[in-house]
This record gives sequence, structure tokens and C-alpha cells, in this order.
Amino acid sequence: MEEDKPIKIDKWDQNAARIALDDAAKKAILELDYVENFHLIDTRLVICTTAVLVALVALLWDFLYPFPESRPVLILCVVSYFLLMGLLTLYANFCEKNIFLVAHQKDPVGTEPDIVWTLASTMIRFDKNYTLTVTVKDNSEQRTASFTKCVGEVFDENGVLLFEKFQPMVMGLHNSIVSGKKAQ
Repeated sequence: MEEDKPIKIDKWDQNAARIALDDAAKKAILELDYVENFHLIDTRLVICTTAVLVALVALLWDFLYPFPESRPVLILCVVSYFLLMGLLTLYANFCEKNIFLVAHQKDPVGTEPDIVWTLASTMIRFDKNYTLTVTVKDNSEQRTASFTKCVGEVFDENGVLLFEKFQPMVMGLHNSIVSGKKAQ
């Protein structure tokens, strides 16, 4: 199966390392039968789709009514596109905040609200350290825990992700929040 193949990256590509670690952390958490919530990604896609539609309207309108006649519509579309790109930037920086997974832990009985798990990661440019932050919202209480590890600890010299070494780190972070302790 494709899922059982080990993840191999160019060990000097920092973005690929971060994405591989994000995917591995997501896989480890979703193995607990949590349900992934795509609301953050869907909102970003709606903003991007709206911006593309505005650009297509400008293109089509200028094709049907050449420039001098299409000037007001083009101005409106350019301003709208600019505002949508600004909105997308604000959304990515203030709402998404490096979050790559929002998962819901459903109550088996269905009487309690879902427990919401959020995973976010950071990796400073030209740095070898990867920071994973897990936040859980249970009713009105919110707990957060994180760890920072060197990328070299979870990748071998050929750039293969050692999932069996990384998964216990993620699960240890998960279990520390469940028990109410904070991990560093």
C-alpha cells in the first residue's frame, strides 16, 4: 500500500522536512479515530476561489467589451482582487497560525460536546529544530503542550522519516495533555 511506504525527503530541504513531520503527526493523531475538521482549509479555498472568479470576470468582461468601455469593471475587479488577497493574508496569519490539523474527538454516547484537538508546527528558517504544539479544547477549558526536536532525531542520513521513532513523541505529547500535564 502507498501509506506503508516510508517517507523519504531531500534531507537539506527544510520545507519538505516540516511537511513530512506534519503529515506524520497528523497520521499519528488520526489513528486514534478522531474526525478531521476541514473548516480552516475550506475557508481558505473559498477566499481563493472568489479571487479567481473576480479575475475571470475581469478577463471575460474585457474580452467582451474592450478596454475603454470595460474600465470601471476592471477597476472594481482589481480592487476586489487586492482586497481578497489582503483578506487571505490576514486569514493565514491570524486564523490559521501554522495549524495543519483540527480534529474532533467524538463523545461515544453523544451527550457531551466534541473535544477539539489542534496541531500546529513551526520551523524557523535555516534552523534544524521542529516545534509541534498540540492544543485541546474540552468544554471551556483549553490546554496546550509542545515539544521541540532536532529534525536529525527523526530522519536517518538518507532522509527517510523514522515514523516508529516520531510517533511515540507525538503520542507522548497527546497523552500529557490528556492527563493534564504540560510537556516541554
